[in-house]
Amino acid sequence: MPILRSAKKRMRQDQKKRLRNQSVKKQTKTSIKKLKELIDEGKKNEAKKSLPHVLSLIDKTVVKGVWHKNKAARIKSRLMKRLG
Repeated sequence: MPILRSAKKRMRQDQKKRLRNQSVKKQTKTSIKKLKELIDEGKKNEAKKSLPHVLSLIDKTVVKGVWHKNKAARIKSRLMKRLG
């Protein structure tokens, strides 16, 4: 448990950031998972329609500082390859 006032404040800030990052990460991961399921089921038209939304979420995750830009690029590349 922190003793200094600044350390207590930092702990509160870290907790807020962690919760925010978790929600952003979870939302992005579930949308990626749904897109992969659509592709695997053979529903490529539906997958192509939802692809821009998923790519946008991935980009927002990078802008918010949750993911590194290279990780996002790698995920987007793999999704595009999978879609064919």
